[in-house]
Amino acid sequence: MGGGELDAVDPELRAPLPEIMAASPRPLTLEVLPARRALGAELAPDDEVLARDGRIALESRQAGEVGVLVARPAGAAGPLPGVVYLHGGGMIAGDERSDLPAVLDWVEQAGVVLVSVAYRLAPEHPYPAGVEDCHAALAWSFAHAEELGIDGRLVLAGASAGGGLAAATALLHRDRGGPELAGLMLICPMLDDRNVHAPVRPYETWSSISNLTGWTALLGAARGGPDVPPYAAPARATDLTGLPPAFIDVGTADLFLTEDITFAQRICAAGGRADLHVWAGGYHGFEALVPEAAVSRAARAARIDWLRRILQATV
Repeated sequence: MGGGELDAVDPELRAPLPEIMAASPRPLTLEVLPARRALGAELAPDDEVLARDGRIALESRQAGEVGVLVARPAGAAGPLPGVVYLHGGGMIAGDERSDLPAVLDWVEQAGVVLVSVAYRLAPEHPYPAGVEDCHAALAWSFAHAEELGIDGRLVLAGASAGGGLAAATALLHRDRGGPELAGLMLICPMLDDRNVHAPVRPYETWSSISNLTGWTALLGAARGGPDVPPYAAPARATDLTGLPPAFIDVGTADLFLTEDITFAQRICAAGGRADLHVWAGGYHGFEALVPEAAVSRAARAARIDWLRRILQATV
């Protein structure tokens, strides 16, 4: 990688980039997908790691046909607000444990019950399987709030593909007349199936080639055409009214920069609220890949601060 090519990347994120790029198959294509999934399964944290020396209580449940992993502060008294979380993985990889090492900070620092969803993946399960699973898990969480120790306040959250699914699920939830959501957190969300032709940059941990793979696996021949519904690709939505207060963040070196900023602007233009954070020099997933960088710490702190504020506003 030439020095000039990396000027767009935060200096603290730059040094570990070659190791990050070599750690798993990139770009992600259907040919390397089995190896990528196998590596993800191998690296998935077990209950002992996720329990954080007993500070977090874990429970695997079934939300109808959909598996979920529930995490709550161990020994917490009384019901708490909840977060339904949708993992990343380009619509084709990952599971309910994939993102939890970072996301469990929300349980400890914001005092929430986390419901992480094992939605079905493409290409084996194309649209609408994934979003319907996410909606079913959200509806189940509302219906079973009391037994889950949730006080009725629910935030819907997701990262990358999970962020796109969270936006799509929020639209579906709105249109099906579901209970009011306390908030919508979209972390570098994957929103637009048309964003697959950008030049591939050497620092992109998620490139346009990987993006093409994910969207085509989800949508098949419909990808990029005129008939893709907003419940598949939320950037296609013509009506963004009635969404809960949103948090959207993205790095300036992320493929999703423009589509994420545009989505936040459109929520505001529709009369909604959107906290938008754009992290200078951040590539896709930077805060999880290089957690000790200053920009990564700032990004994680901003999410927890927003969760606390939005949940306090709905007491």
